[in-house]
Amino acid sequence: MTDDVRLRRGRGALGFSFFVQGVAFALLVTRIPAIQDRYGISDGLLPAFLAAVPVLAGASSVATEHLVKRVAPSVVLRWAQPLVLLSLLGVGAGGQMWHVAVALGAFGLSVGALDASMNMLGVSLQRAYGRSIMLGFHAAYSLGGILGASAAWAGAHWELNLFVSYLPAVVVLLPLALLGSRRYVDGAGPDGTGPGGAADKGLGAGGFKLLLPLCLVMACAYIGDSTVANWSAKYLQDVLGSSEQMATVPYNVYMVTTLVGRAVGDLGVRRFGAAAVVRAGTLVAAAGFAVVAAAPGAWVGMLGFTLLGIGLCVIVPQTFAAAGRLFPGASDTAVARLNIFNYVGFLIGSPLVGAVGDAWSYRGAMLVPMALVLVTLFQARSFGSEPARYGVRHERRAGDRAVDVGRGGNEV
Repeated sequence: MTDDVRLRRGRGALGFSFFVQGVAFALLVTRIPAIQDRYGISDGLLPAFLAAVPVLAGASSVATEHLVKRVAPSVVLRWAQPLVLLSLLGVGAGGQMWHVAVALGAFGLSVGALDASMNMLGVSLQRAYGRSIMLGFHAAYSLGGILGASAAWAGAHWELNLFVSYLPAVVVLLPLALLGSRRYVDGAGPDGTGPGGAADKGLGAGGFKLLLPLCLVMACAYIGDSTVANWSAKYLQDVLGSSEQMATVPYNVYMVTTLVGRAVGDLGVRRFGAAAVVRAGTLVAAAGFAVVAAAPGAWVGMLGFTLLGIGLCVIVPQTFAAAGRLFPGASDTAVARLNIFNYVGFLIGSPLVGAVGDAWSYRGAMLVPMALVLVTLFQARSFGSEPARYGVRHERRAGDRAVDVGRGGNEV
């Protein structure tokens, strides 16, 4: 098998892994009310259950940083993804509160390892390709999220119990994920030899300080994302006076625009560079929050959430990619540490908006994530000023024009 074929197959397998994770996560978070009802979890106890998942995921991401120094990230991902799917099924299979506590704990631990290893492979594959492909992986995640949310809606509409609702997805996706995992490619280290995990040298004494701007960007981006996920329906209905049915639309619109933005985003990065794309996305996202805060009615509010999807969608994938470029000899470690701030933003975002909304107003609360997202403008230098090319052996030049291996009929 040629190196190019191996990379294409690895790219396709990893894209499917992102897709599967999008389905699984959407199936979990969109059925939280049903989970609460099934196990009799009180409103006071529910936040503790929900907070435990990202806390355990963050701890697992830290553990994955050390684990990939002994085994390749592909091995971690190969076993973490089935555990995520099985723990999702476990959430629907139990009958007592301790059952769901164990299942959610297993989900958090496995999803932290999965998110970290999945993005490690994405960064190393992007290095091997020599051009931006990271947004495409996250587009697959968005597509999975849309399909997972649709499946969850169908389960709720037909009043299926959680186990029956989750079972088809697990039965179909689990064997396909295991089959696809045989084609994962860890990529090459910066010296061109060995898997990414084996080549990782660690960040060194001052490395984490250099990574901190990207950590801040990651946390702020997820504060914005969690605001949309947790507050868009309530905001449209309670503040902008929409119907209950219409209030369910903004998050779906947000997910669709996220998918579209990520599907075309790599082209923008190749043409204009990562920093320019991230700056543009930041300004569009900030404009989206401003429109939501000032919206006189539901339709204008919908426009604001649409802008948010277009703007926020590019920031997280490019933050992972930037960490890989900033630390070419320690990308696995950088990605694992950066991934922790995904969960930090998720933990902070929803309670912060809720607290400001209760103390002041929910219109004013939308200005808080707007201000935090704008922090990215001041950290855009960390993304680099050149298009995301690496100049490795999988990129060749013909005259003054760069030609990427895998273009044309070879590209996945």
